[in-house]
Amino acid sequence: MTESIQLRLVDEPRLESRLHDGIITYNPTIELFAGAASPTRLQIWRGNNQVVTKNSQRGERATVQAVHWKPDGQFLAAGWSDGVVRLMGLETNKAVHQMAICDDGKASITSIGWTQYLAGKRPVSTQSVAKTWEKLASQGLDLNKHKPTADLPRELTFLEVETALPKLSPLPASGGSGDDTFVFTTRASLEFLFRPFSQENSDKVDVMIVGTSDGKVHVSIYDSFVIGSFHYALPPSSGSHVGLQLCGNASHLNLSTHMLLFKPSAGDKIKVLYLVPIDLTFISSSPENLSLLASKTTTLQKLLRYVKQVQIHMLHEWQSTRDLPHRFLGSANDQLREAGTYGEMNIGQALYHSVVTGHTFPEVKEWLVDQLAERGHKRWDKAVLTGLQALRSMVHENFLPALERISIILSRLLGIARFHDSKAEIGFTSAQIMKVMDVVSCLMLVGNKVLLIVMEELELFRAFSIWLRHEIDRLASSSNSDDLTEKEATMEPGKILAYIQQYLPGSPLGYYLGNVAAVDAERDRKLADGGSSILEMLGKQIKKQEAGKTVAGSFSQVEFLCGYLDSQASNVLEGIAEAERRSVRFGQLTKIILEHNLSRFDIRLSATQAGDIWRGVAYTAILTEGVTSQVNLFRTSTAITNGISSSVTTELTRVNLGNGTILDLKFLYDDSLLVLWAVADEPLRLIRIPYKSEQLGYQPYTAGRLIVPHELANEQVTSVFLNMTVPCPPSFKPTQMEIIEDSTERGKLPPRVCLLGEDMYTYKVFALPQDPFGEALRNRRENAVSS
Repeated sequence: MTESIQLRLVDEPRLESRLHDGIITYNPTIELFAGAASPTRLQIWRGNNQVVTKNSQRGERATVQAVHWKPDGQFLAAGWSDGVVRLMGLETNKAVHQMAICDDGKASITSIGWTQYLAGKRPVSTQSVAKTWEKLASQGLDLNKHKPTADLPRELTFLEVETALPKLSPLPASGGSGDDTFVFTTRASLEFLFRPFSQENSDKVDVMIVGTSDGKVHVSIYDSFVIGSFHYALPPSSGSHVGLQLCGNASHLNLSTHMLLFKPSAGDKIKVLYLVPIDLTFISSSPENLSLLASKTTTLQKLLRYVKQVQIHMLHEWQSTRDLPHRFLGSANDQLREAGTYGEMNIGQALYHSVVTGHTFPEVKEWLVDQLAERGHKRWDKAVLTGLQALRSMVHENFLPALERISIILSRLLGIARFHDSKAEIGFTSAQIMKVMDVVSCLMLVGNKVLLIVMEELELFRAFSIWLRHEIDRLASSSNSDDLTEKEATMEPGKILAYIQQYLPGSPLGYYLGNVAAVDAERDRKLADGGSSILEMLGKQIKKQEAGKTVAGSFSQVEFLCGYLDSQASNVLEGIAEAERRSVRFGQLTKIILEHNLSRFDIRLSATQAGDIWRGVAYTAILTEGVTSQVNLFRTSTAITNGISSSVTTELTRVNLGNGTILDLKFLYDDSLLVLWAVADEPLRLIRIPYKSEQLGYQPYTAGRLIVPHELANEQVTSVFLNMTVPCPPSFKPTQMEIIEDSTERGKLPPRVCLLGEDMYTYKVFALPQDPFGEALRNRRENAVSS
């Protein structure tokens, strides 16, 4: 027996509630873990069991179905029963991105995978660079004169202008609407969402693959850029017509081809699996274009969501300045109408009369003194001033800065469109981008108009409010005091009359922030879609409005313009996604037939390169219910040229690990399969199987072929394979295992093994020793650098 290594216990939290469906996962870069604390509640904990955040959906009807961390640990993807995958950031307990995967009640989310691909130019090996510098030094050369030159085209491609702009301001916590109500309400969440794109990450493509129970595979990249859904059905040559659902997938840093593992969607007892490559050739064909496009378009999507919330807040603030005064003025108009002695005169005309002549009609006096009074005036003053000041800040600090950022992103997309002659290559044209830029220019023009009007209305209302309060005090007083006389001398009649004429009956802001009639919106949308310049039509409409003419149009309305901007931008984004979808294909099917029902599985993809041809090798480790001590290892390889997989070959080996029980198994790095192995009256062990070793005796496999397993006694298991003792009491019965690779993203973290007890309350995290995996770890890093 080889000497056993004892694992070190890192964390041992006991959860406050029973986990739903055993859904739990450990963060790859930070000491956090997430899980379904109940069917409808998702929680994130620290290693010491402290709850970091809780999340549940509206009405608490949707249940958690799957979770997965982004490779850098920044986002948690959670699939819910309403068919939506929501991404939670570490800075907020609200979903910062939402992707509708399937219809509520028609299908469920069965699998979420989130991996990373290294695209574009690869840096040269650090070892070769070190040798070059040593050679230069030995020749007595000045190293400072021989620094590598910058790749200027690349530097310009990924130049970030947005970092020079002022930061976006958070939105108020109340007044928003929809799923993004609270997403943009804190500085921390804004900085998290709008982090500047780093050139260091320009070669990295994050790919999320989500499977559903109806056999669809949903692909997205860069957090929330959706490529689309693809339905995989068995080919006619398979002789089977069963429905499938994705249950697992594997990827490699150097391969744009992923390996998907499907199982039949009907029945709980699974004896057949299907391994299918999916070629995402758009990733490998134009990596720099993809990186730039995806980074800019995902930021554009977030800015459009931000602008939508700003627009909702702007309409809310403006409405708040009109509601209360409208009720007060309506009451006064009712009194004048009931009096029947003033014809069609309204309260605005009556107040104008009071300012000019100093005389106040009895009904107006009664309204001012008895109904409005000091308390009503204070409410009126506060409602209007607070609303207008908030609207001014909203336009100046939120609306216009966001539009400016959108303009910069569109200018970058316009450059890409002009560089490429064919729309088929990138999915959009310069004409489409120009049209979106036209709408943004309209919104910036309208935003500046709103800002000017708000500034003027604030100035005029202050003068009107002071006069109104003076009138209430004067009319309520039995005699004129010196104080009232002095205040009257400071009044500004011109501003008061201007407010009564221009703003009291209806603010000019209504031209920009009012409700849009459905008929007008539909007519103007058709005009804009017909090719007419929306900016020119807006200019004509504004001239008519400012000339006092009645105009029935929507081009000046913020709500209409924001909606039209969203639809035009969506057309561009959909065009990009459609161009990428055309280069997605499924490869050759491999059918795996099991003797017994499926119990546990894991899948790993490795890669080797010979010239321009890559070879992807997928290893699938399977446990069955019939033989609890047997590991089934399938090795499926395919040649990949220009991102397209060819024919596949499959081999199989089987290993019986004594009379112990295998509780779970997971791959770690590029050469280790870790098996959680329990033997009666002995400590729980973790067995490392070098799954790539030819000594395992892989044999050619065709569907249904039986292969004699390698039989090992208990003593042979612990002597042939590296084994590690898992220190835990006999009462602890693990039901599932997760293996986390080491990380240096946020401090050094060793590889970890996470065990969930069968009681669904107990969770143990152990640190794996670095030394036994040092060679595999070095190889993994060197391959990523030199490939």
